[in-house]
Amino acid sequence: MSRRPSLDFLKTKTGAGMVLILAATMALIAANSALSQAYWDLVHAPLTLHLGSFNETKSVQKWIKDGLMTVFFYAVGLEIKYEVYKGELSSPRKLALPLVAALGGMIGPALVYLVINLFPGGAMHGWPVPVATDIAFALAILALVGRGLPPSLRLFLLTLAIVDDLGAVTLIAVLFTNQIKLGAVLGAVSGLAGLALLARWKRAPLLFYAAGLLVVWAFTLKSGINTSLAGVACAMLVPVKPRQLGQDSLLTLFNAKLHAYVAYGILPAFAFSAAGFQLNDLAPADLVAPVPLGIAAGLFVGKSIAVFVAVWLAVRLGLSRRPHGASWLDIAGISALCGIGFTMSLFIGALAFPADQVLVQSQIRLGVIAGSVVSALVGFGLLKLSAKTGRAPLA
Repeated sequence: MSRRPSLDFLKTKTGAGMVLILAATMALIAANSALSQAYWDLVHAPLTLHLGSFNETKSVQKWIKDGLMTVFFYAVGLEIKYEVYKGELSSPRKLALPLVAALGGMIGPALVYLVINLFPGGAMHGWPVPVATDIAFALAILALVGRGLPPSLRLFLLTLAIVDDLGAVTLIAVLFTNQIKLGAVLGAVSGLAGLALLARWKRAPLLFYAAGLLVVWAFTLKSGINTSLAGVACAMLVPVKPRQLGQDSLLTLFNAKLHAYVAYGILPAFAFSAAGFQLNDLAPADLVAPVPLGIAAGLFVGKSIAVFVAVWLAVRLGLSRRPHGASWLDIAGISALCGIGFTMSLFIGALAFPADQVLVQSQIRLGVIAGSVVSALVGFGLLKLSAKTGRAPLA
C-alpha cells in the first residue's frame, strides 16, 4: 500500500532548518571576516557546463540558483501534487483554513512593503520578496519549542507553507519571465510531453525521469523562463498511483529519496551562496532604507498579522475551525513563524533586482534576514509561553 512517511518528512524538514541556520551564519561570518575575498571568489567563480550543443557559463552562485534549485522546486512540486491528490489539499474542508491563511499571508506583506516603498528611494517592484514562508526554517523553530504543542499546529503550518509555495511559484512564473525564445520553449514542452508518455509506461527505468528533468531544465534555461517552473512542471507528471499493488508510487518514492539531498545539500548550498553580504557596505541610512525596511516589516508585521487575522475571520465566519487543541496564542505564534521567509525570499529577491546592484542586493539580504530572525524569535517566544501556560480555548 502506498504510504507517506510523515514523521520522517517532518524530521527532515526540521533538520534542514537547523542546517540552513548554520549555512547562513557561516556565509555572514565569511563575508565579514578575513575569509571575505575567498568567499566572494568562490560564489562568483565562473563555471562552464558543456554537453554537445549545450554550452553555458555562469557563476557558482547562479548555477546553484538556476541549476540545483530546480531540484528543490521539483521536490516542492512533488509535495504539492501529493497533497492535492491524497493529503491536506485533497479535501475542501481541510484546505479552507490554510488556504485562507496563505492568501492573507501573501497579501499582507505585499501591502506593507508597497506602503513603505511609496517614500523616496523605494522600489515598488520588490513587493513579491516578503510573501513566502520558509517551511524548513519555521519547522526548526517549532521543534525548538519542545513538548506541549498539539500536532495539529505542525500540520497546519506545513499545509499553509505548501499553499504558500504554490503561490510563490505562480508569482515567479508571471512576474519573472524574461524575453521568451520560442524554439527553446517548444523543446521544453516536447520534453514534458515525453515525461507524460513515460508516466504511462509502468516498467520505465527511473533514470528516464531524471533524464527528462534534465532535458526540460536545459531547454527552460535557454528559453528565458525561470528554471524553477521546469522543476515544478516535471514533478506534476510523476505518477501518483503505484506501479504494482503493495508498492509505493513513484511520487512517494521520489519524494522520500530527494528530501535528504535537498534538505542537507541543495538548500544549505543556496543559503551559503545567497545569504552573505558585507556589513561595511551599508551606511546607517541604508539600514532603514525603504527596500530592507519594507522586506523586514513585510515579513514580520505584514505576514504575522495577516495570517492571524485571516484565520480569525475564517473561524468567526464559520468557514473552518481552529487546528485541534490549538489556542489563539498558538495561532499567534504560528502566524509569527510564517514571517520566516529566508530561502524563498532570497530566491525571489535575486530575481526581482539586478544582480549587479550590489547595494540593493545587500539591502535585500539584510531585510530578509532581519525580518526572518525577528519572526523566529517572536514566534518561538509566543509558542513557548503557550506551552507553559496551557491552551484553554479562547472565544
